[in-house]
Amino acid sequence: MSLQDNRREYDQGKLSRESLLDNPFDQFNLWMAQAIEADILDPTAMSVATVNAQGKPWQRMVLLKAFDKRGFVFYTNLGSRKATEIEGNAQVSLHFPWLQLDRQVIVGGRAERLSTVDVMKYFLSRPKGSQLAAWASKQSSRINSRQALETQFEQIKEKFAQGDIPLPDFWGGYRVIPEEIEFWQGGEMRLHDRFSFQLDGDDWDISRLSP
Repeated sequence: MSLQDNRREYDQGKLSRESLLDNPFDQFNLWMAQAIEADILDPTAMSVATVNAQGKPWQRMVLLKAFDKRGFVFYTNLGSRKATEIEGNAQVSLHFPWLQLDRQVIVGGRAERLSTVDVMKYFLSRPKGSQLAAWASKQSSRINSRQALETQFEQIKEKFAQGDIPLPDFWGGYRVIPEEIEFWQGGEMRLHDRFSFQLDGDDWDISRLSP
């Protein structure tokens, strides 16, 4: 089969202005709950797009760890490519690809560092293996082999064999404070439903977009 013939109809549902909630966080909460209930793979997975000093964009998948009306939270190594680029340009975009429901959500906004207290609270809730991996991986840096990474992990495991694993000073998190949120519901014959929430002062302006 050629790629140009690889297509299907989007028939999972519709999104109308009447069914759309007036607050984007309430709408996101509803869709997230439905994604989890539908048992889709990794419903909290989201793409984080950043831009470097030369204006070159890059994306990667991370897991959403919290959200409320303040924004969307994720954690990362502060020496990683994403963190470095955020420090230079805090404007980022998030993308949630709920393809099994013919849905996607796009968030545009500003990323701000989380407090050490918030980061520590989450770090201590992680499985021990994940805590050790945070220490073992110098995220985004070049390594010689998989074996080198595994050796580093075993060394860290031995180092922290006794007692609690401390929070690395190079590990943290970000909250993306949204300025725009788009909800996309796939439609038959490519007549998709798209609604954009644009922040206007303290209120959200809602517009239907052409597919």
